[in-house]
Amino acid sequence: MRIGELAALVGVSTRTVRHYHHLGLMPEPERLVNGYREYRLRDAVALARVRRLAELGLSLDEIRDVLADDQGRELREVLRELDDDLARQQAALAARRERLAALLASPDLGPDSTVSPEMAAVLRDLPAGASAFGALDRELLAMIDTNAGSDLADLLRPLTSPEAQARGASLYARMDELAAADGADPRVGALAEELADYLPPRMAAAMTGAGPGHWMDTITAEMSAAQAEVFRRLLDLLRERG
Repeated sequence: MRIGELAALVGVSTRTVRHYHHLGLMPEPERLVNGYREYRLRDAVALARVRRLAELGLSLDEIRDVLADDQGRELREVLRELDDDLARQQAALAARRERLAALLASPDLGPDSTVSPEMAAVLRDLPAGASAFGALDRELLAMIDTNAGSDLADLLRPLTSPEAQARGASLYARMDELAAADGADPRVGALAEELADYLPPRMAAAMTGAGPGHWMDTITAEMSAAQAEVFRRLLDLLRERG
């Protein structure tokens, strides 16, 4: 039979057959005097075997290794690895569905509800109220959480205690009072000192260990001059304290 007949018999395209030849997954018959290749039943069997292995999820490199092993030992090993991969994917899908179910059950679903579950739990317990600066802070935390995973939530968790919540609400209110102030406002220094005392040690270390860059300019771009100055002095204080 010709290549088109072989491909139709096994249910693949002629391009796929040629690709398998190119990769060495199945032998390429000699050409006849008329220039055509003549395929036999054993070629169809080999092609069907490759297709079945590919449908199981094996890569073409894995299929090549499997076909090179006559006793099936390689196939058993590869299938075990594939089964492990599928189990991990299944667990990940189950976790994603569980997360989606929790989001759908939330009465106040919003764009920032899609943060990690750890961060969502922390944000629920951080002070917010009607503070404009508190709302900005929550938006920044949600943004940073995109790459930070559970680490950021762990750093913030000490701020969720009742005492820390009350103190945080007071600090947010004082930051709100600086919304129209300039950087020379006399309240800036004292507020920076209190913020330095308020932050958990690991959070302070993370802020000062972020390395060089323009992240501070980016974060303070939405703040007033006085609020931005509070943050700059805060970082200076944290570095001085080591």
